[in-house]
Amino acid sequence: MDFDLNSEQQQLADAIARWAEKDYGFEKRKQIISSDAGVSAAAWQALAELGVLALPVPSAHDGFDGTAIDQMVVMQALGRALVVEPVFATALGVQFLKLAGGHGDLLAQVAAGDMVIACALGERQSRHELAQIETTARKVDDHYVIDGSKSTVLHGAQAGCLIVSARSAGAHNDAKGISLFMIPADSGGISMRDARSNDGMRMATIDFKQVKVPAASLLGVEGEGWALLEAATDHGVALLCAEALGVMEALTDATLEYLKTRQQFGVPIGKFQVLQHRMAEMFMQLEQARSMAMLAAVSMASEDASERRRVTSAAKARVGEAMKYIGQQAVQLHGGMGVTNELPAAHYFKRLSTIELTLGDTDHHLARFIAQPAFAAVA
Repeated sequence: MDFDLNSEQQQLADAIARWAEKDYGFEKRKQIISSDAGVSAAAWQALAELGVLALPVPSAHDGFDGTAIDQMVVMQALGRALVVEPVFATALGVQFLKLAGGHGDLLAQVAAGDMVIACALGERQSRHELAQIETTARKVDDHYVIDGSKSTVLHGAQAGCLIVSARSAGAHNDAKGISLFMIPADSGGISMRDARSNDGMRMATIDFKQVKVPAASLLGVEGEGWALLEAATDHGVALLCAEALGVMEALTDATLEYLKTRQQFGVPIGKFQVLQHRMAEMFMQLEQARSMAMLAAVSMASEDASERRRVTSAAKARVGEAMKYIGQQAVQLHGGMGVTNELPAAHYFKRLSTIELTLGDTDHHLARFIAQPAFAAVA
């Protein structure tokens, strides 16, 4: 298999890198995350002009029909720059809409940079189990009534549209009975509490109190939303693996540069063999994570749901192990400076720690991988 980028992918990655270097440096990013908005409208518009937002949107709705590999290239570049704008949240929302079909007007707004989508999937009790849903959806005449609460909704308060999972039937942990809805964020009965997370991103707790939505807001078939939910979030996991790869690349480069310049006993500390061994192991972890992130992106084109689950969870687990090792070693090799906000290393480490907990941590995906039929057959 050819793992080299094609010319269009390389040009897009280079364009994002040039933009980030010129207009989204470390100090600029710190200003953005400390602002009241927590995101930059100028950066969002720049990303739209670069084609980042239109990439996953179908060409029928003014997009570029980007594949998972194309999106991997973008997320990797955004990870290197530690971009805090809601690209991932919106791309995940786009995937829900694409799988459900329709909603062309909304997709066109995303492509133009005029719409942010957030996915309200997790709840306080659900942890990493997305089928653990207590938010309810009741059919009343020609509409639905949504009641419940969603926690840690990435860029929920910055979104104009919410993709919401709710239970229309079954017990709170059943895969059957899950329904998905597209709900305008300004709908009556919705209240939000916005906050800045540890890595600088914005997270919201969203409460739904008798929120009335038309029947057309339903994505897919009532009570049959689990397959769509699982497929879309597996795509999201592949995107997260790609972003993590970019973060780890940048953190490894920053650590190597620090070892070359930081002196102890009159020589750069990179001369010490034990630290060279650590850097070599960081590089090996990075390359293994790269292979798994690529495999996850490739698996998104598979029509075999079992294979997609297996590869996605294997990738998230392996990338999770690499994130932990590279992040911890980088902090230690930077010494006390590694945990200060004045140094980029601390920000890279925080983002890796948050990615680890997003859409299932390492332990969750190891258990999911083991539970797949292909694993049982080999065992």
